Amino acid sequence: MITVRKSQDRGHANHGWLDSYHSFSFAEYFDPAHMQYSVLRVINEDKVAGGMGFGMHPHRDMEIITYMLAGELKHQDSMGNGSVIRAGDVQRMTAGTGIRHSEVNASSQDQAHLLQIWLIPAQNGLPPSYQDQSIPAEKKLNRWCLVASPDAREHSLMIHQDVELWATVLQAGNALSYAIQAERCAYLHVARGQLTLNGQVLSTGDAVMLDAKQAIEIQAQQESEVLLFDLPELQT
Repeated sequence: MITVRKSQDRGHANHGWLDSYHSFSFAEYFDPAHMQYSVLRVINEDKVAGGMGFGMHPHRDMEIITYMLAGELKHQDSMGNGSVIRAGDVQRMTAGTGIRHSEVNASSQDQAHLLQIWLIPAQNGLPPSYQDQSIPAEKKLNRWCLVASPDAREHSLMIHQDVELWATVLQAGNALSYAIQAERCAYLHVARGQLTLNGQVLSTGDAVMLDAKQAIEIQAQQESEVLLFDLPELQT
């Protein structure tokens, strides 16, 4: 079964310095029909004004992935990590038993544009940890690139859950397929662009939930950046 959720159906909060769209219930946005999908708990599309950001705040028992689309974000945390991640970079935090961190736009003028993703970990109480890396553009150009996985293969970030996160930048006219295996499901998010999935048109911010064994094909109508989460099957 293929279920489409359009961009405009997401939750939305504009705080001036932060313009955020919520794919799942988050903060003041509550939708009992969209609490999570499998172990995927949060996808927030955030646009952060220059020089602004989130001050030190806590998390625990969550796998948190930041996927940068544009601009740059300065990270600091209670483990002593400090870094600036930029477009093309990806970051992973295991909050585990508890972590505090801040995220601030490293530019005083340019907007930062990112996806913040939360995954429910396979177990609670893990030691907190941090990792980031830059993904060369050619690694995801017109092909699937493994961004995060439980075994860190293909130089992907390691996450503590049975999830594979794939990404691609698909140039206009190019196509990719993906086969969802038995006892799995998938969630596809269009970060930017326009494409068709099995003939259905999807645009920036649209998402598709795929809850049965099946094959899909995406074809870009214009350059498109896509994230695909291969997830444990839905629990009934």
